[in-house]
Amino acid sequence: MQGLVDSHAHLDGEADVDGVVARLRAAGVERAVLVGCWRAPGDFGDALRLARERPDVFSAAVGFHPHEAAKVPEADWAVAERLARDRQVIAFGEVGLDFHYDHSPRDVQERVFRRSLQLARRAGKPAVIHVREADAECLRALREEGLPAEGGVIHCFTGDAAAAREYVALGLYVSFSGIVTFKNADAIREAVGVVPRDRLLVETDSPYLAPVPLRGRKNEPANVAHVARKIAELWGAAPEEVARVTGENVRRLFRIP
Repeated sequence: MQGLVDSHAHLDGEADVDGVVARLRAAGVERAVLVGCWRAPGDFGDALRLARERPDVFSAAVGFHPHEAAKVPEADWAVAERLARDRQVIAFGEVGLDFHYDHSPRDVQERVFRRSLQLARRAGKPAVIHVREADAECLRALREEGLPAEGGVIHCFTGDAAAAREYVALGLYVSFSGIVTFKNADAIREAVGVVPRDRLLVETDSPYLAPVPLRGRKNEPANVAHVARKIAELWGAAPEEVARVTGENVRRLFRIP
């Protein structure tokens, strides 16, 4: 399965990056988009450093995860805007809304999300959007603020087919993670069927959400191959076709040569 791209992964603190790269290549994965989220004042994780060290295999995004929205100091908005304009940064995110855990107050999450969309638009980068149990609020914010001209993606989609249709209608891509392989994920598998093939991405969201048959283990970019095989099953297509199509999609969205 060649041409496959993991469109969303985290490798912060990974001690064996060479091993991760060897395993992803052995699985037919060509590259991974590493997402760096704000962790502390001035600290957006390891994504940009790794993309600079291994541009042949990694690209980077940076942003403010909704869990941390209430902790971000004002000074780090200027840092984020500078990073967003870096040549190695291909997107701003992940940003968005998470009303499942409510680690930050919902009104603060929404303010940070809207401001992040504005920043992405100024920086000329697509937005990587996290949304959990907040589709109505996310859609309202997107309609009112507008997407960057470069577009965006709903990463690790956890909604239903109706929400997927709404996001696609706004011009977004929709990315599916290992959750699509879970036994109780019928609604997400139904959503796969309503997302046009030229708008669908695959991801691991590693180190989280290891797919079947690897549940309970630490996830990593090589395992996006399992997600692609499940999408192939749902499409009634060969895994190689899923790799080709989703690889082309992620390169188009993020303007990866």
